[in-house]
Amino acid sequence: MSRTPDPALLGLAQGWCALSALHGRIEAHIERALQAAHGLSVREFSVLDVLSRQHSGEGGHLRMNEVAEAVVLSQSATTRLVNRLEDRGLLTRYLCLTDRRGIYTDVTEAGLALLEQARPTNDTALREALDEASKRADLAPLVTAVESLVPAS
Repeated sequence: MSRTPDPALLGLAQGWCALSALHGRIEAHIERALQAAHGLSVREFSVLDVLSRQHSGEGGHLRMNEVAEAVVLSQSATTRLVNRLEDRGLLTRYLCLTDRRGIYTDVTEAGLALLEQARPTNDTALREALDEASKRADLAPLVTAVESLVPAS
């Protein structure tokens, strides 16, 4: 017995496919640009960026599980990524002073310098990817939605 698909669910599925396609296109474009210019992956850039925003006040440092959540990776993948960045001298880890079980990660001066160099590359690649995607009828509404999230200056 054949069931007629629910139009609302079909629309959601099509919207999700378009969103996934937009994300994939943007990430691939940024990945190529960051790798070519700075030897960084999108995930590495994201970890450096997230950790560079930490502060010394209450709740200012992220535990590894919080870093994993912020960059949307599993705990084990985040640990491997942090290990690679630490091996490159871009991150350092240390024990939490108030809870010896907690391990924090911080960006080194070299990591901050690389992040500063890579940020314009990331931003330019993002703009290029959005501009290219806006030319596609199926992706243009999503590009408009993403661009509407930017706070007014």
